[in-house]
Amino acid sequence: MKVISTNIGEPKTISWRGNQVKTGIYKYPVDTSIFLDKEDVKNDHVIDRKVHGGVDKACYLYAAEHYPYWKEKYPDLTWDYGMFGENLTILGLDERIINIGNIYKVGDAIVQVSQPRRPCFKLGIRFGTQAILKQFIEALIPGMYLRVLTPGYVKASDTLVLQEENTKGVSIREMYLLLYDQTPHYEVAKKALDDPYITVSNKAAILGKYGSTFPE
Repeated sequence: MKVISTNIGEPKTISWRGNQVKTGIYKYPVDTSIFLDKEDVKNDHVIDRKVHGGVDKACYLYAAEHYPYWKEKYPDLTWDYGMFGENLTILGLDERIINIGNIYKVGDAIVQVSQPRRPCFKLGIRFGTQAILKQFIEALIPGMYLRVLTPGYVKASDTLVLQEENTKGVSIREMYLLLYDQTPHYEVAKKALDDPYITVSNKAAILGKYGSTFPE
């Protein structure tokens, strides 16, 4: 996997249902390296830390290969990397084969895959329609959040080099199906609940959906 764009957002105030709401989702490419810190990206703007930023969502990555799919759906938008609020746009990110808990070196940083992205209304504001939320979920290409184990600078052209693979873990796509698919995935759910790298909030979501008793 290769970084092809580093993206930073300035805070922007938007109108939402009669209220003025600040958001940092409007991210755009920058020509410099960015610093991945323990809870966010330095000089980026995380407005609502209840749902963004923090140890388990320190940095968000999205695949460059997914852009054509969305451009076809939204041809009238002005497109650039950072459109999904990602700090790093990545070539070769495949949610089907990347497991939560995998550790990578990228630039000077050491990072660990923590969870898929769950969209909120601010993505709908960026796209000009809340319909994007359902479409984003159904597309099963959510990108991924990182924990930053060792802070460091990352620039475009850096590669993500696998340091340690969580071979018994669940993939980003599998986790997304656990969260949203109406079809039960009991074996994957059991594996996720036993995995120390799955976040507390995602385990709670699994238990809320599946309960604590699984069929034999």
